Amino acid sequence: MNEIIDAISAAAVRVKKAIEFSDTGYSEHINKTGDTQLKLDIISDLIIEEEFAKVSSIKSIISEEKDETKLLHAKGRYTIGYDPLDGSSLVDVNLAVGSIFGIYENGTDGSNIVAAAYVVYGPRVELVTAQNEVTLYRLNESEKFVKAREIKLNEKGKLNATGATQKGWAPYHKKLIDEIFAEGYRLRYSGGMVPDLHQILLKGGGLFSYPSTTDAPKGKLRLVFEVFPFAFIFEKALGAAIDGKKRILDLKASRIHDTSPCFFGSKEEIKKVLNEYAKH
Repeated sequence: MNEIIDAISAAAVRVKKAIEFSDTGYSEHINKTGDTQLKLDIISDLIIEEEFAKVSSIKSIISEEKDETKLLHAKGRYTIGYDPLDGSSLVDVNLAVGSIFGIYENGTDGSNIVAAAYVVYGPRVELVTAQNEVTLYRLNESEKFVKAREIKLNEKGKLNATGATQKGWAPYHKKLIDEIFAEGYRLRYSGGMVPDLHQILLKGGGLFSYPSTTDAPKGKLRLVFEVFPFAFIFEKALGAAIDGKKRILDLKASRIHDTSPCFFGSKEEIKKVLNEYAKH
């Protein structure tokens, strides 16, 4: 597992440089989920694949930017599902973006994830890994990641990152969000999954929600590349992750690009979601 984290670290340094100096425009390609790929999406995907190809324990990779699973080492042990540059459309307005990694063994359902990591490319580059614990590392002047601290959520937080188009929300979801704001929670939402969830983790708690909507009844965030990895991280940080009624890591992905509604947070906020959604 250490060699996989080392590969993620090496890729992160290269992706950081690509973000700083590469073309931020759109390519002519459309990915499997219908998004027009930015040139940075393609570059980041190639960088990560090159680093993973050096690691013999990685059997195969599944990227948000690829149509199919790609075999790397037939005798490898792990499959890695990753989003090479989550929130890449925010780069041209100079907001933080990130990379997300789920490390799986014997399949890519929620129950098969054994480790996860993500990288935040912001004013500082930070790497968060989750195995038995959740650990924050920061990139130093020598381009090495140095441990900063362990991450643990409080039982209750103060932040509310609420996503998806509001006109598509179910009335009961709107009621839930209104009640949370009425309790004094602060809105923190950039449109980037990585920086928004990172803020909740580092500030001690809160709620991130991306619900089912009328235009996306199964949500928009991808299970294998985004939802399962962050669910694993939040549980290891003493929080929780659900789809509204069920634990995220109990879900199955019938196809590699499946999506799901998702809620991540500290335990008190997740209880609020469960209580409201149980009525509907």
